Amino acid sequence: MIVTRRAFVQTSAASLAAADLFAAPKEAARPNPALEKLADSALREAKKRKATYCDIRINRYRDQMLMARLSPERGTGKTLEVPQVADSDSFGFGVRVIVDGAWGFASSPVVTPEEIARVTAEAVTVARANASIKTRPVQLAPVKPVRTRWTSPFEKDPFTVPMEDKLALLFDAGREVKKQPKVFMAVGNLAFHSEDKYFASSDGSSIQQLIVQTFSGLTANAVDFTRRLNKTRTWTPTPLSVGYEFIPQMNLQENARRIREEVLEHLAAPPVKPGKKDLVLMPSHLFLTIHESIGHPTELDRALGYEANFAGTSFLTPDKLGKERVGSTHVNINGDRTTERALATVAYDDDGVKTTKFPILSKGIFTGYQTIRDQAHLVGEKASRGCCYADSWSSVPFQRMPNVSMEPGPASTTLEDLIAGVDDGILIEGRGSYSIDQQRYNFQFGGDAFWEIKGGKKTGMLSQVAYQARTPDFWQACDGVAGPAYWQMYGSGRDGKGEPTQINSMSHGCSPARFRQINVIQTD
Repeated sequence: MIVTRRAFVQTSAASLAAADLFAAPKEAARPNPALEKLADSALREAKKRKATYCDIRINRYRDQMLMARLSPERGTGKTLEVPQVADSDSFGFGVRVIVDGAWGFASSPVVTPEEIARVTAEAVTVARANASIKTRPVQLAPVKPVRTRWTSPFEKDPFTVPMEDKLALLFDAGREVKKQPKVFMAVGNLAFHSEDKYFASSDGSSIQQLIVQTFSGLTANAVDFTRRLNKTRTWTPTPLSVGYEFIPQMNLQENARRIREEVLEHLAAPPVKPGKKDLVLMPSHLFLTIHESIGHPTELDRALGYEANFAGTSFLTPDKLGKERVGSTHVNINGDRTTERALATVAYDDDGVKTTKFPILSKGIFTGYQTIRDQAHLVGEKASRGCCYADSWSSVPFQRMPNVSMEPGPASTTLEDLIAGVDDGILIEGRGSYSIDQQRYNFQFGGDAFWEIKGGKKTGMLSQVAYQARTPDFWQACDGVAGPAYWQMYGSGRDGKGEPTQINSMSHGCSPARFRQINVIQTD
């Protein structure tokens, strides 16, 4: 692709304009007046054109991804060290309006008062067209107007750290992984994401927020050429809404040595013997099972059939709310966007709703959906749960998964207690392949590392492990959860939903948990 001088100048000018709009001390209590002045262009135009509601989001995004791969050069055995770097940013605005009971949306990367007024008029035109085919008018749950500023907690901006320092860190860790000849390849990665978000609405809100997120990981691949076999071991530190200060805490070198040893053990590990077994699932693995079997089916738009094309609907239909037993009495799961440093945590969602914590499963009973302002009344509620999000200024905000976390068990319950209660079972760490049906009811999950449990003791590694269950059967088989000292957050930075697809991030916290007599199969 050839970038013209004019396009380069326009992009550079837009980046500088965005930096000026969002620049302010982290401790500032109010939004930048320049942002509020721009937003007024949309609110005035919408009012002039008889919209009953209007909001505008002016957002800037930046993403930086770094990868270091160490692998042998074909024919020489020499180790090639290959870096990969991507750095992107995006800046623009989107306007939503309600006219004649229907939504309209339009957006633009040109952030000027004149363009904002023009795009607002376009959104009104879209709403009027939508109104002609609406089945019922949009109904918004009430919200209190606020004027505030919020920043996720971070100490060191990761985007100010030199690229060469980040790559050096990854290559050093990769060399540590590669010290054993049977380790064929090592891959290290770092990723950083930031969102400067401004929201204003005709309800009277003016909200500026900044979110900074940090991700990392190491993967070791070992090969036994005589057996024509290869295995991997991946270590992923919990991704968090934090800055570069978190990187030293990850202990990349120490964990590089550990996964080097464990990938070799995995390479030599015998395959599992299929059958019914007790499982002890670590937070680095259980988070994904929570995400797929509890997080997605409790999205209200899925339950109502509005979201069906991307990964299906839900078995948890509204008639089951408050009645259906999904898990045992040990299973208490909450939705929230308030837990400090979690990936979906913000002060206000993209509807301008103050975020909260709310029950999804209470002692195993299904008690709550994830909702946004125009959904709450559909399940007889008067307030939104604060789950509205759009992944870009050019995307329509809609219901997205918050942090969905499982409460820990009693403080006295340890991981050792869970293992000691297993005669024949498996301890599973890390995420692996998975599949789940279109109603989130029948599933199969693999993992990244597996240890056999015999007679209450954790023994050697196993390979080729996966387990299968129905969602209610699985969660009702939970008979123990470790205490708060073992609770950890893991999560996803690339969860997709919608058409066109949008991406968002969320964390899932949990302690290790035990599940009785789950069907284990041999797979690869």
